[in-house]
Amino acid sequence: MNKLISLFLKGIGMGAANVIPGVSGGTIALITGIFERLINSIKSVDHISIKYLFTGKIKLLWERLDMNFLIAVFAGIAAGIISIARIFGYFLDHYPVYIMSFFFGLILASVFFVGKSVSKWNFSIILFFILGAAIAISLTLLKPAQENSALIYLILSGAVATCSMILPGLSGSFVLILMGNYQLVMIDAVNHLNIAILAPVILGGVLGLILFSKLLSWVFNKFRNHTISMLTGFILGSLGIIWPWKNIVPATDSAGNILLKDSQPIVEGYQWFLPQFSNQLIIAVALMFAGIAIIWLTETIAQNIKEKK
Repeated sequence: MNKLISLFLKGIGMGAANVIPGVSGGTIALITGIFERLINSIKSVDHISIKYLFTGKIKLLWERLDMNFLIAVFAGIAAGIISIARIFGYFLDHYPVYIMSFFFGLILASVFFVGKSVSKWNFSIILFFILGAAIAISLTLLKPAQENSALIYLILSGAVATCSMILPGLSGSFVLILMGNYQLVMIDAVNHLNIAILAPVILGGVLGLILFSKLLSWVFNKFRNHTISMLTGFILGSLGIIWPWKNIVPATDSAGNILLKDSQPIVEGYQWFLPQFSNQLIIAVALMFAGIAIIWLTETIAQNIKEKK
């Protein structure tokens, strides 16, 4: 029982991390020593497991999937997401500059630590870094991702974000921000338990985890440095989306009327600006440094644990 409680608490840490753009649940899994076991459990969902299921060999299936472990961890992840989402929902409504400043610090630090894990930089790897940055900058400058509640897009959002959750160095919530569905999924749907939104996201997450866990080791073994360098460029190029001081440019129709969705303007783009010196700026900068410090601390702990193994 104590082991299950410990796994549940580690799952809470992973869930809380994935609500925060910039913090990776995979990093928390690495810090707490369950990353490898998590990947192996998810990878076990294969034709053998399906055979056990349809032939009624539930005990063998349970042992093969390490279900006690998975249930404890994912129950903790769900609890962490629900509890932290309520806190962030409040700050996004009342203190958007402060919470975005905190996110900005988290993601800025992630650029350094993700890039640092590239073992050797050469011309092709630099090209992948530039490609990743160019894609992200294009999304930021040309047309930022809009909130999209279409069924297929929600499934895709769940798949991509959940895959990111188990990848150390990449945040599932950060991916949702880039896809335009962070507020919809992690704040509104979680806080109000909107099953119509959460069900397809969870479905996509389950499918994505099963497929991605099998692909993860192969890609990293074959193209590890190229993959990480592209992710690093992507994160760097996307910082404009997180910049706290920007005004929304609303979409308009041919007559110049602002287009609305659920009584809110549809975002066509942003106008960035530099803040003036004020108490708000001091607090915002302090929160940026707090975000940087959190990433530095979690990555340092993870590195120390890795070196001891």
